[in-house]
Parts: sequence; structure tokens; C-alpha cells
Amino acid sequence: MSATGQPLIAYADCFSGVSGDMFLGALIDAGLGLEELQAELGKLRLEEFTLQSFKQQDHAISATRLEIQTDKSDGARTWKDIRALIEHSELHGAIKEKSLRVFTCLAEAEAKIHGCPADAVHFHEIGGLDSIIDILGSVIGLHTLGIEQLITSPLPMPRGWIRCDHGLLPLPAPAVCEILKDVPVYGVTIDQELVTPTGAALVKSLSSDFGDFPAMKIMQTGYGAGSRKLDGDSPNLFRLIIGHERQVPESQEVEIIETNLDDWSPECYPHLCQQLFSLGALDVSLTPIHMKKGRPGFMLQVITAPGRSLKIKHTILSETTAIGLRFRHEKRMTLPRKTGSVKTPWGPVQAKRVETPAGSVLYPEYEDCRRLALENQIPLKDVYAAVNSCSLEAFIESEE
Repeated sequence: MSATGQPLIAYADCFSGVSGDMFLGALIDAGLGLEELQAELGKLRLEEFTLQSFKQQDHAISATRLEIQTDKSDGARTWKDIRALIEHSELHGAIKEKSLRVFTCLAEAEAKIHGCPADAVHFHEIGGLDSIIDILGSVIGLHTLGIEQLITSPLPMPRGWIRCDHGLLPLPAPAVCEILKDVPVYGVTIDQELVTPTGAALVKSLSSDFGDFPAMKIMQTGYGAGSRKLDGDSPNLFRLIIGHERQVPESQEVEIIETNLDDWSPECYPHLCQQLFSLGALDVSLTPIHMKKGRPGFMLQVITAPGRSLKIKHTILSETTAIGLRFRHEKRMTLPRKTGSVKTPWGPVQAKRVETPAGSVLYPEYEDCRRLALENQIPLKDVYAAVNSCSLEAFIESEE
């Protein structure tokens, strides 16, 4: 939560890629305090280290880099070592869960590439002190700043080669390709690493969606600096834009998600609706259609804000027999409205006051009217009639 008590969202703008140190640097640039970060990282009981941040400019843009200073290092660690380190720490439960999610993503990718069980993965670069601090520090930073939702831009994929402990590897690194399954990417003509495995795991594990800039009221922007200069005229920066999610009252961009189903029982539809609405769907509909060979079926359509679509897509694929989805972005216009209540002979009931071109209109909220009808054993239509008979002056707006 922000200082105002409102939830924050952040957009990870990966125009030059992303790495763990760039992600953490952007959080520090956006206001994460070094002393607080060091205190939280101290709960891991790692070898002694100190953190120091400094500003550097890239293409006249001021950005933050983080330096980790230590007299000794425990060297590379196994996935089992790192898991125990996190689980036995005194960190907040949410920080533990998200950090383990990031490392699990890395371990499973490495296991797939090397053909071994995830628990047998021995981290090299990623198991060192710097990478552990980058990952845990990034999760701590998001938690400390109160960022509840992360949305990430499509990621640039370079070409060329990189040398690591395994020898010379092609770019994008094999681990990056494995981690970024189902994530939008695009090719660039740069022969340098842009997205590291650590950076890929952070955005893949912590993002609720990937796509365009979400509607928000920007509160803060942080820049994290990369460790090397890029060829050509490109800045090597990562940008994190933080703000309040903005619900535009009239003209909005939404994502339409659709799929056709001919082997799914519609009796599961109420449960599916509840799941989708809990994830932020704006509308859900099921339309009877005729499919191939004359079979009857249904078209499921979900309307949602683009920043909430990824989990909704996963839920549709998990809760139905769909094996594919169609989706597109559209513009929509909605009428200005306010939520509140009106008094009836049986007590207050929730309603909306909608500003139409012809004037204000009160619309009863079905679920609350149904509750009142059941509690008082009266017809639902009587509750509706009572609301419709109320004057606009009787509407009491809900407090934010």
C-alpha cells in the first residue's frame, strides 16, 4: 500500500532488457531505502556484506547501480541450499513465497536444459551472493514499496554469444528461452546479452501480465543501470514506473478473450464465472453456437482490463476443456456511475447511480436485492420496485 492507503501497480519497461541488478537498482532509484533493504537481507544470515548505491548517467538519464561489498563469499550454492536459506529465514511469509517462486522458476529451467532433477541443480552464477541479493532484494523492494501488481513489457531478444561457467552459449541464453515460454518477446540486432536468467525469472514469476502500458496515475519512476555499455546508440537501462491503477470512467481499453467449447459441461459455468470475476474480469458471457459437423457448443467470452488477463487466461485453460484462446484489444465506453445504497421498507439495499445522456438513473444491485428478498421472504420484484420508486435524492453514495 502507498502512504495514501491505495494499492500500487508497477510497469516493468524492459526497452533494454532486464537483469537482477538492474531491477533492484530501479527499486532503489524509486525510493527503496538501503538501510531497510540491508536489514531485511540480514534475516537470511548470509556472509557479511554491505550495500552501496551510486548514480550514473546513460544517454543523459540518471540511473542507480548497486554495489555489494564483502570480504568473503560462500561461493556457488545448490537449489536445496538456497531453498533452506529462504525457508529458515525470518523474512515475511509473502517475501519467502515469491522468492521461492523465482528460484523454482530458475531451477526448473536449468533442470530442463541439463536433463537432471530440479533438486540436483547446482547454481553457478545464480548461486553467488550477488544474484541471491538481486533476487531477494527485488522481492523485498516490491513488498516494502507496497507494489501489489507488476506488469511487464515484451522483452527484447538479442543474438550472438555469451561465455559462462558452461562455456560459450548462444544468445538468448538457453535458460532465458526456457523461462520465457508464453511470454511476448521480439528480436533485436544487438549482439549482447539483454535479458539475463535472473531478470527473466523475476519478471516471469512476479508479473501478473505482459503487454502494453497499463492505465495508471504515475507516482514514481525508477531507473536501474546496466553494468556495460550497449553497442550503437542504445541506453542500457531498466525502467520501473509505479503508480495507482486508474479506472477511466468512459473511454477504456479492454482485452477480449474468447474460446469455442463443444465438449464442456455448462453446469460448471457458475463456478467458472465466480473464479473469473474474483480475478478482475469485467464481464463473462456464454453464447450457444453450432460448431463443426453440426455439434452444439458454446462461445465463452471474457472482458477484462489488459493488466489482469494472464491469470484469467490460465484459469480458462485450467477450468474448461479449451486448448486454445483468442484475444484482442478493443476500446469501450461506459457511462459514469457511483455506487451506494437507498432505503427500502426492509432496510438499505445497494444500488448504482448511472449518469445517462437522458439524466441520472438508479439501478438496483441484484445480489443485494436477492439477499433482502430472501431475508424478508418477499418477492424479488417487490424489492426492485421499491428501489425504482426512490428519488435520486435518496441515494447515499458509498465512501471510498
